[in-house]
Amino acid sequence: MSVTGSSSGHPQFIATTGNRSLSNAPLIENPDSDQIVVPDRTSWKNLFAYVGPGFLVSIAYIDPGNFETDLQSGAQYKYELLWIILVASCAALLIQTMAANLGVVTGMHLAEHCRAEYSRLPNFILWVIAEIAIVACDIPEVIGTAFALNMLFNIPVWIGVLLTGLSTLVLLALQQYGVRKLEFFIAFLVFAIAGCFMAELGYAKPVAKEVVTGLFVPKLNGNGATGLAISLLGAMVMPHNLFLHSALVLSRKIPRSVRGIKEACRFYMIESAFALMVAFLINISVISVSGAVCHSSNLSAEDQKSCEDLDLNKASFLLRNVLGKWSSKLFAIALLASGQSSTITGTYAGQYVMQGFLDLRLKSWIRNLLTRCIAIVPSLIVALIGGSAGAGELIIIASMILSFELPFALIPLLKFTSSKIKMGEHVNSITISAVTWIIGSLIMGINIYYLMTSFVKLLLHAHLRIVAKVFLGILGFSGVALYIGGIAYLVFRKNKKTTHILTLRTLEDQQMGNAENDVSMYSLPREDIVSMQLPQKRSPAEFD
Repeated sequence: MSVTGSSSGHPQFIATTGNRSLSNAPLIENPDSDQIVVPDRTSWKNLFAYVGPGFLVSIAYIDPGNFETDLQSGAQYKYELLWIILVASCAALLIQTMAANLGVVTGMHLAEHCRAEYSRLPNFILWVIAEIAIVACDIPEVIGTAFALNMLFNIPVWIGVLLTGLSTLVLLALQQYGVRKLEFFIAFLVFAIAGCFMAELGYAKPVAKEVVTGLFVPKLNGNGATGLAISLLGAMVMPHNLFLHSALVLSRKIPRSVRGIKEACRFYMIESAFALMVAFLINISVISVSGAVCHSSNLSAEDQKSCEDLDLNKASFLLRNVLGKWSSKLFAIALLASGQSSTITGTYAGQYVMQGFLDLRLKSWIRNLLTRCIAIVPSLIVALIGGSAGAGELIIIASMILSFELPFALIPLLKFTSSKIKMGEHVNSITISAVTWIIGSLIMGINIYYLMTSFVKLLLHAHLRIVAKVFLGILGFSGVALYIGGIAYLVFRKNKKTTHILTLRTLEDQQMGNAENDVSMYSLPREDIVSMQLPQKRSPAEFD
């Protein structure tokens, strides 16, 4: 069987033999996929050809994990943690732009660069961490879908968790009829609930001065606030999004000239900025509504109880002023849409991560089902034992895991985009490099601080024998040292592999590249990215 399979027999997974000329074989076969070709001209009209990847990535910024952390942030700390959303959104724009630039300039996405740069063991560890991040990202989607089914049909949360395995197969089946139409429909539902939250701001009437203070005055009161801040950060800047964005930009066929590459980088940044600004406004409105309602002086006793342990399953009362008795139904529909739309991005990211790190390709439904089944296990256990409150806490924990794992995707991205041998003249400027390293250092510093303080507090307050405490202390501090050591390895290791910059200045350059049979440099756009992003329904004749 060939690497790309055949029309009559579709392999369930494909592994290449390491030949770079085979790297453009489709991950999901689709001979009829449409290519988006950017005209070789200087015009703002080109911007429309680049619209897509940024919005697909931004879905992850308004998923159930974001809603859960936003709601708890407002309920517990009012507007005090709004600055985290501002900082995270600015950092996200900078980081996502670098991820897009890496793909545009080099023609390889982040996971492929990691495989080329690192030896087998570090590469395998980075792959495992990336897969864990994707599962951690899928947990809020599983629980959010279960909560939505509970609100719509009174299905117990644990049964709803089990049904999410079926929902992902239904979603993938619907994608065959046109993923763009499905995405637009999902986006409409999500933006509908966002509009409701923004309309609720008029009823909740948050004090503008307090909101502005929360946005621009950093404050962390206590270890609980630090943990929630880490969750907010993990729910905003997700590791799998860096792999995803660097791959999605490869679906466009852009002019391979210095001007063409610079234009592509600029337009991708503009598109990402607009998409992330919309996500930022949605997150701010959710926190502001939650903070204003839950700290209102005329709140009913029932609503006060809901605010004390607020989760997605209890949050519909926040929209009662706008939607009345329909608040729970529309909130549930939007929550369902948010979780399922995030499933799309998780599937794509999982495919790119597996292909990039292992050169292994799975069919989309197998890939999605594997990830979903792994995410269902902890969600089901927690839902059975802790109910909806425990499931809500699991979303916070999953978001914290994403924050802890972020450095293992962020550091390679910073190293690669700041390297002249990788990016050539498109390398990050000194200012951009300095700002991104400061952001990365702050993220790592907060994570390490929280790990150390939480572990020390656990040891001091645990009712254990001295021997057990010493054993746990050695084990815990060894884990923290391993975490810091892994980060240090990525930071201080010098890049060794040179990347050929995909710029064709003259016709002679192109002819020389073709003569050398360097397919990886000049066969753009990447067919595996195009066909994965736009799965279509097959005609019956294709199966004969």
